[in-house]
Amino acid sequence: MACACKDINSDKIRYKKRDEQEKKKLITRLNKIEGQVRGLNSMVKDNRYCVDILMQVSAVQAALNSFNKELLAQHIKTCVADDIRKGNDNAINELCDLLKKQMK
Repeated sequence: MACACKDINSDKIRYKKRDEQEKKKLITRLNKIEGQVRGLNSMVKDNRYCVDILMQVSAVQAALNSFNKELLAQHIKTCVADDIRKGNDNAINELCDLLKKQMK
């Protein structure tokens, strides 16, 4: 599925049409991460031991990294590939900029 751009108030807000399976998979991952973050909140409120909280933070970070990898792979396979096929080489520059930001 290709990315589509839509101008709103002279700012570009871009949209990507996702099939329902891809959208469901991403939302499921985000819901799990949201639950983990709520768990962190509860742990702090309950005065849980620092190491236990830090271990849960590591689990949240790993879940976010996994989400990022999945979304990035889909982006490359769809948006970037489609743009390159259409002759939009700017997609490569955008991807390189994104990777620089992701690898900080």
